[in-house]
Amino acid sequence: MRIAVTGAAGGLGGRVVQLLAGQDSLDVVAMTRRKLPTEALPAQVEVAVADYADPPALRAALKDVDTLVFVSSDGPDARMLLHHRNVVAAAAAECVGHVAALSSVDADMASPFCYAVVNRLTEDLLLASGVPYSFARASLYIEFFQSWLTEARATGLLRLPAADGRISLVARDDVARALAALAVGEPTGRHHDITGPEVTDLAGIASVTAEAWETPVAYVDIPADTYCAEAAATGLDPWWLYAFSSMFASVREQRWDRVCNDYTRLTGRLPLALRDVLSAQVREPDAAERANNALSGANSSAAAEPGQKTSKI
Repeated sequence: MRIAVTGAAGGLGGRVVQLLAGQDSLDVVAMTRRKLPTEALPAQVEVAVADYADPPALRAALKDVDTLVFVSSDGPDARMLLHHRNVVAAAAAECVGHVAALSSVDADMASPFCYAVVNRLTEDLLLASGVPYSFARASLYIEFFQSWLTEARATGLLRLPAADGRISLVARDDVARALAALAVGEPTGRHHDITGPEVTDLAGIASVTAEAWETPVAYVDIPADTYCAEAAATGLDPWWLYAFSSMFASVREQRWDRVCNDYTRLTGRLPLALRDVLSAQVREPDAAERANNALSGANSSAAAEPGQKTSKI
């Protein structure tokens, strides 16, 4: 089986490539925006340079591909949707037999979250294309949320506009494993919710953080306009200010208040909890620093590699 993976230079897509490359029966194609250093990916992996904005390159990369693992692009929503339209069109033109696509638990045109709308429109594009599909609807990533937790570790306060919204944070590695499992199976023709093992509000997240990192952290709910003003004062790019603000609006609407066992059914494994990930970083502090640096870099230059998602944002 020949499997291609978009966003292969990003944290999620790269992990999917690693998981698939470890299976002898698979030929894996890593699709990236630019040529990577030789050591960046497993030696047996074929690299195809194909920008989401380059339809001919996408078609060339997908030639003779049986399954596509479609890791999302990133950045402003209109550009992201155009990128996704290009990928779906290329997959249909090359008669790809299965697209295992990343989406989000909140994939809804009525959501205030900009990427929830993009993800639902992307699902609709795939449905209309006739290409067989499976959707991995992921919850918000622990690694993404960790930027706020790290700041709270320093200040003692987790100041966010989430009200009493509840979230089932999920480990990015678990999302990668779910996508890899879908890729080697038959198209399911439905979505699979990939969540953590527990759901909690921001006060609960602060409590787990304090316990795992052995430092006081308390949640302070702040108004949305206060968050916007404080985030803008840090120099946060206007697009990401809007994206994060719209995400917290969806949290306040309880759109991430869901726990599902689809991950275990797909992989035979139990999902990692927030406490597991944070505690592991205490044991391996370098891992925490690498995660924070990766997230910081993605936030400051989202165009560096589509698929290196600051979302799930």
